[in-house]
Amino acid sequence: MSIEVKNINHIYAEGLPFETVALNDISFNIDDGKFVGIIGHTGSGKSTLLQHLNGLLKPKSGSITVDGVDITAPGKKMTEIRKKVGLVFQYPEYQLFEETVEKDVAFGPKNLGMQGEELEATVKEAIELVGLDFEEIKERSPFDLSGGQKRRVAIAGVIAMKPKILILDEPTAGLDPKAHRELLSTIKKLHKNEKLTILFVSHNMDDIMEMADSVMVLENGTLVMNDSPERVFSRWEELEKIGLNVPQITELMKKLEKKDSSIEGNVFDMEKAASIIKNYINSKESKAQND
Repeated sequence: MSIEVKNINHIYAEGLPFETVALNDISFNIDDGKFVGIIGHTGSGKSTLLQHLNGLLKPKSGSITVDGVDITAPGKKMTEIRKKVGLVFQYPEYQLFEETVEKDVAFGPKNLGMQGEELEATVKEAIELVGLDFEEIKERSPFDLSGGQKRRVAIAGVIAMKPKILILDEPTAGLDPKAHRELLSTIKKLHKNEKLTILFVSHNMDDIMEMADSVMVLENGTLVMNDSPERVFSRWEELEKIGLNVPQITELMKKLEKKDSSIEGNVFDMEKAASIIKNYINSKESKAQND
């Protein structure tokens, strides 16, 4: 299920004193099954862009085509599109409200007309897909769960609607390191096993480097980069100018490169970095012994 975005623009409070151009002539394509990272500082337009992709917001101009359907066409009903495009907002656990986990996860598919055994099977599958034990958790109140569990239940509620595209807005924000790792593992499995197209917004550049096939960089509502993680993060000076970081291992290697130009700075892989550092230390030791 591909996504094609052509020249979309969005303006908040148009014609008013606080008018803001949130998206400025943005175009891109995303192929089926891809994992796309989206980065940019606060206010760059990331969340606004995401809300256009399942019809929550309409562009002032331009078009968005999802699976061959122009969702920006006049009079287009969004029900079918929202079945295909699941959007998980930042801190989605704040949207939990039912008395049990099972009822909460069932809310979305039930509203889409699913019922009976199909609904029960779908809810069970969604809960297990996010790494939770259905029998152990189904009757528990979502408000009694840990932060990481709540986040997974919220994602399960979207997965239960069986989308082909999953949009995640800062899914690991506020989680402790253990819950962070567990949720990333869950997202990887969903991408691999369910063949989902995933759009993943994060301020954690290490996560983006590890997970994404490609990276889009937004700055003041404009798409300024759209390339592989390696090519995007190799432009670290440009990223720094717009207030963004690079993965920690790359930052370390850049600092070492400044001290010794023989060290390669554009390194994004931990094993490669370790090998370079080891060879550098060995060469220094060997030179010292010979001296």
